[in-house]
Amino acid sequence: MLENTKYKTTIGMEVHVELATDSKMFCSCKNGMGLETQPNKNICPVCTAQPGSLPVPNKKAIEYVIKAGLALNCRIAKKSKFDRKNYFYPDLPKGYQISQYDQPLCEKGFLEIALGKEKKRIGITRIHLEEDTGKSIHQKATGETLIDFNRAGVPLMELVTEPDIVSSSEAKKFCESLRSIFRYLGISPADMEKGQMRCEANISLYLPGEDPLSGTKVELKNINSFKAVEKGIEYEIRRQTEILEDGGHVIQETRGWDDTLGETFSQRKKENSDDYRYFPEPDILPLSFSDEEIEMIGKSLPELPLEKKDRLVRQYGLSEENAEIVVSSKDLAQYFEEVASELDHWMEVEEHEFDEQTKIKVYKLAVNYLLTEIQKHLFHKGLDINDMKVTPENFAELIKIIYEGQINSSAAQVVLEEMFETGADPSQVIEEKDLAQSNDEDELGTVVNGVLEKNQSSVDDYKKGKQNAIQYLMGQVMSETKGKANPQMVIKIIKEKLDQ
Repeated sequence: MLENTKYKTTIGMEVHVELATDSKMFCSCKNGMGLETQPNKNICPVCTAQPGSLPVPNKKAIEYVIKAGLALNCRIAKKSKFDRKNYFYPDLPKGYQISQYDQPLCEKGFLEIALGKEKKRIGITRIHLEEDTGKSIHQKATGETLIDFNRAGVPLMELVTEPDIVSSSEAKKFCESLRSIFRYLGISPADMEKGQMRCEANISLYLPGEDPLSGTKVELKNINSFKAVEKGIEYEIRRQTEILEDGGHVIQETRGWDDTLGETFSQRKKENSDDYRYFPEPDILPLSFSDEEIEMIGKSLPELPLEKKDRLVRQYGLSEENAEIVVSSKDLAQYFEEVASELDHWMEVEEHEFDEQTKIKVYKLAVNYLLTEIQKHLFHKGLDINDMKVTPENFAELIKIIYEGQINSSAAQVVLEEMFETGADPSQVIEEKDLAQSNDEDELGTVVNGVLEKNQSSVDDYKKGKQNAIQYLMGQVMSETKGKANPQMVIKIIKEKLDQ
């Protein structure tokens, strides 16, 4: 974390997200979302800007942007249009980009992010829809630049925030929260490493008491991970601070982020809207939406991450921290709720009643194993939770077995590992490997008697007040029973015999 300086920071974010439609924004070419390996495979006269070709807007992409706007509390435009944004990059086939300027689809929204137990509202200025550019591939060996137009014309949503962010950690949290929402909505995988989500930060510094917008804004581009969002902003704050401390002036410019060197570098002078010479796109009619159409899209919205987190805390008694981790992945949250549903059924049909506090203990046991043991196996095997063989039903059965004390924690790890490998039922694994925990008090009492007879010195140590001796004796009992004894019961029996 960056140390505090005498300067305060103002940050606004621009986030570009490729939308997961079947086809591109203005033609019927396949939308490969940047995943297509064969260059220039998904192209046609429209997305390569051949003379006489005309664009036709993708209805699904427009609906996806409206979905995002509703999820982010935006005002949805009843009337909107596309505009031409003129700039000349080698990977922009037409020499201009079809985008939106003064009538975006969504405006004036906000996103609440969780900062520990506190929440902060980040304003959303606008969300608009445009087409992505192609991709330039620079050949260092030959000095040539190759162009791949597969990405050209892919639907691209751009979101612009208000300058409400004040630190690198807030910026990172905002981008993480956005990605989670986009995944819940099903409009994009928003994988930064694959270029499906690209974040840019506008950073300026000011002195306390001054206007927060009085500093010179520097745009930071080429950020391809959440970690880089945080590190890039921190570096830029340090760089600008050093310039100001030395009596210099920060230049308004666009800078890139070099992840290898861990520093920003100058790319070009920052353009403004006049440089782009916007004008209405003449080949596409204006858009209009009725209240009924917008309402219909709104009804399709799922429960969003922050709402789900609050509900999991209320319904299952999860801690704020655990609930936030669970909802960070839509698939993880769904898996947990399927497990909880199985546990609810088990607790309802049991002869003895579970009060609310007991139920919460069961849920917490499940989420603890889910976020530790399950995640450990997923990480080591490089799997996603949807790819593993442990079904919610079998995992819930394992939690029931652990809660009832049928196996100890060491045996539980053995069972879970076997379940990961084979997808077996936990009861079957326990039986095959003879892992059931011994809870027979008479049988354990006999084993304890034998251990006490063989370890008289430890018995004497305990009677002299050395409490650690009891742990040694318990270890001997566990060894004798090959780890199958109930530890709590063993300690209870040992104490009863030693205190006689």
